[in-house]
Amino acid sequence: MKYLLFIICWPLPIISLPQAKDTIALKSDSQSKHTIKQYKPEIFTSGFIDIINSGQVNASARFIRLYIGEPGKLSVPLSLYSGISSNNFQNTTIQRSNDALVTNFINPMSGLANISIDGIIYFKKSEKATKAGMLYHIGERILTGIRTGPVTDPQTGKPINFLNSFASLGLYAQTGAWDRNNDKNLGVSWLAFRYIGCYTGEKSLKEIMPDIKTNGIYHGWSLAWGVEISKLVNIKVVYYKYVKKPEINYYLPIYQFSFNYTMK
Repeated sequence: MKYLLFIICWPLPIISLPQAKDTIALKSDSQSKHTIKQYKPEIFTSGFIDIINSGQVNASARFIRLYIGEPGKLSVPLSLYSGISSNNFQNTTIQRSNDALVTNFINPMSGLANISIDGIIYFKKSEKATKAGMLYHIGERILTGIRTGPVTDPQTGKPINFLNSFASLGLYAQTGAWDRNNDKNLGVSWLAFRYIGCYTGEKSLKEIMPDIKTNGIYHGWSLAWGVEISKLVNIKVVYYKYVKKPEINYYLPIYQFSFNYTMK
């Protein structure tokens, strides 16, 4: 972002000290106004493509990311994602089951729409690349299920959208990463462990799967590794493990390969 400053120079040093302060304040206000005008919010600037070992593919874009609170003080990072999922890598031509929900429940970034608060609280403030902290993610999303039932029922196979609340908490550690030909473009290599939980009302799940017996709570943990170097690479690999086995078709183990992208 570039700033344009207009400076008025006088031929003789006749400006007194109080006037100089006023001039500095005036330029500061001008800069502030110009900064506000030139600032562009992060709209559709990033996203990711997930490939699950079950054959499911998720693609999502960050619609907007903003902060709620006081600048430079306590603030809450709020993100809104919108995405799609499909089973193009599977052999089935028509999806008649809810296999995709197994990964969507335990993946915090899933959902047709996903509004959430996420971030990292570092244990110690440092300008160094190597540091550790605690990560958090909480929000609400819209997931899609497939109505199950007999073939004679016209509702069988119908997609149904429902709300799902989720939260995760974990530990995070990172260190530096760079291309050997350009050590000035310093990125990070990170490792994260999270515990994830989600909840859907029993009534909503019974509308999708009439015979299901559940309290709507699913939880598990994940171990993830990733590397991010600006304008070079941004990938991650995640392993998920359920603590409570879902009452739907279940894949073991669950691996996720993600390719993130940015457009800035």
